[in-house]
Amino acid sequence: MFAVFKRELNAYFQTPIGYVFMGFFILLSGIFAAITNFIGGNPNFTGVLGSITFIFLIVVPVLTMRLLSEETRQKTDQLLITSPLSITGMILGKYLAAVTVFVITLAVTAVYPIIMSFFALGGLAGWEILGGYIGFLLLGASFIAVGLFMSSLTDNQFIAAVTTFGALLLLWILDWVTNSLPTDAVAGLVFLGICAAGLALLVWFTTKNVFAAVGTALVAAAAVLLGWLFQKSFFEGVIVRVLQWFSLLKRYNDFNLGVLSLSPIVYYLSFCAAFVFLTVRMIEKRRWI
Repeated sequence: MFAVFKRELNAYFQTPIGYVFMGFFILLSGIFAAITNFIGGNPNFTGVLGSITFIFLIVVPVLTMRLLSEETRQKTDQLLITSPLSITGMILGKYLAAVTVFVITLAVTAVYPIIMSFFALGGLAGWEILGGYIGFLLLGASFIAVGLFMSSLTDNQFIAAVTTFGALLLLWILDWVTNSLPTDAVAGLVFLGICAAGLALLVWFTTKNVFAAVGTALVAAAAVLLGWLFQKSFFEGVIVRVLQWFSLLKRYNDFNLGVLSLSPIVYYLSFCAAFVFLTVRMIEKRRWI
């Protein structure tokens, strides 16, 4: 894993990708810090971190688009698949390299609150800023995990970047979308039926096993049907509850307020692990194709 990590980390700084990512991120965060904190005289730096989360929509696709799509295009993924290194180790090495570039970039932005500390009357809320940085790091790591998975689906870097942007945009507007969704039981039944079909398709897509996909569909459909027969009230508002569970930005709000709790940390780490696992499954599938 360390060899892949080292190779990928070097690749970021041997090509323009790493510098474009770092330069664009630092530039935009610097503009927001200058307008909000230095010119506006606002000592609340966590507000800047909350305001610049939209940068992920632009910079994460740039950071992750080549991680696996370039390997597929150049056919070097076959060498990695057949090498003694485990696929999990290979994926983790690539993922951690991208996260490391993000951490380095985020560390550079720490210069802004340091400068502010010399001029802010009464000092800065250091623990609040630290909590904001931890949440920002976890949010970025989650978005990078999504980008890694999207990069495993194609051999075209541009398509990987566009699909990553679309997925991150969906996660970004998820809270707004839920406000206009129906909450009646019938809508919930239809939604869970679609989710059951989608789960079966995902199983087929990752395993190419028809029996596993059909079995998943039957079990999921039976569970939905039993729930409708015995607990119909569960389906009321289920669309909103399910989509809110996937909301990354909602859980970041606590960090943005300086509140450091265990629940969102576990959620972000689990979210990252889930997408890394899905990426591993996508690569393992190629062994049998």
